[in-house]
Amino acid sequence: MHKSTDKALICRRLSSQQSSDNLVVNVTKRKRNVMSGKEHMNIGTIGHCAPTTASPDTCPNVSFDDIDKAPEEQLRGVTINASHVEYATKSRHYAHTDCPGHRDYVKNMICGTSQMDGAVLVVAGSEGQMPQTREHLMLSRQIGVKKIVVYVNKCDLVDNEMKELVELEVRDLLNNYGFEGDTTPFVFGSALMALSGDKSELGEKSILKLLETLDTYLTVPERDTNSAFLMPIESAIVITGRGTVCVGTVEKGSISRGDPIELIGWNEVIKSAATDIHMFGRSVASCEAGDHVGLLCRGVKSSGVKIERGMYASKPASLSLNNRFEANLYLIPAGEGGRAKPISQRFIQQIFSRTWSGGARLDVPSEEGGILMPGDHSKVHLTLQFGMHMNIGQSFTIREHSRTIASGIITKHLGTIPVPKNLGVLQL
Repeated sequence: MHKSTDKALICRRLSSQQSSDNLVVNVTKRKRNVMSGKEHMNIGTIGHCAPTTASPDTCPNVSFDDIDKAPEEQLRGVTINASHVEYATKSRHYAHTDCPGHRDYVKNMICGTSQMDGAVLVVAGSEGQMPQTREHLMLSRQIGVKKIVVYVNKCDLVDNEMKELVELEVRDLLNNYGFEGDTTPFVFGSALMALSGDKSELGEKSILKLLETLDTYLTVPERDTNSAFLMPIESAIVITGRGTVCVGTVEKGSISRGDPIELIGWNEVIKSAATDIHMFGRSVASCEAGDHVGLLCRGVKSSGVKIERGMYASKPASLSLNNRFEANLYLIPAGEGGRAKPISQRFIQQIFSRTWSGGARLDVPSEEGGILMPGDHSKVHLTLQFGMHMNIGQSFTIREHSRTIASGIITKHLGTIPVPKNLGVLQL
């Protein structure tokens, strides 16, 4: 028997689902341009970690290894690193991110949701909301996810009264975190039954209903294809004999095969070019905002500098590195799962933004009173350990131990102060 999360089971069922009316097309094995003439959306599954079991012969289309790839993920049955699959309906092409559910790996969940146009919140009908459910909703809202569809899983284990209770509880929770809880669509089913080939309402029909709901409820956002090319790097892979591939979702602009690029971040600026572009195993001539791609970068290995998660692939000379910023910060109170004590000067914790995380120091300026109480907003000065690029209006999250304690938005660049690499963040 194998283990996987509820979210991974649903992700696998979506990527492998087939039907007689061709509602879903299995594009994982068909190396062709399924995006032709279709709207493209980046969505994903969020929610708490709830292991389920399945026999390998009930899931012949997609291996568990396709989603939970790391040894620790396979051993523990939890998703740690964000995983991507693709599938298509009649009208849309979806890039689907299975975000980590384990609370020790929220940094990977933040990375995953930063690339989403919408999300599927997975809740176990036998358990309801969990602490991770609330934290994922809060982080999703801060990052900018606007619409959510709820899939209530394990409905084969509960009665109608329990399902109604879970729905009421989750709708209230969605409203509390700023989502449209009263109008959010709910789909009830069992991912395990669907993977077993069950044709009932709780089995495959629930997955088909989920896909129909995604098509009708989620709206495709406007893509900025006219600005300079920009792609936050989620991961980098060294392929023997080819070079280094940086993976991410294009945020702005477009790029064609052979175009020059800069890889910027962590105090480094690397000159390169996109010698090839791959999208879910297919080589494509170009890509644009919204596409999840891998860029084969020329000459990176010979430069002696390593591409790391959190860097950006961008049009040359379009970005700058800074480590000092002004920001508007909201300090989350203990009642919302945040911090009970105020912060003042030289408050040092971990910052998370888009695909990267690192050490940062927060200072509350004297004109703001020099102190920030839980539940209050204030202007703060943010100092990073390394030079990074952050846009005006870019959101970020501050975490202390295993809690999210603050969220903020960059309002001004304050330049750069020297911080030697060999000094730890506590020396800032």
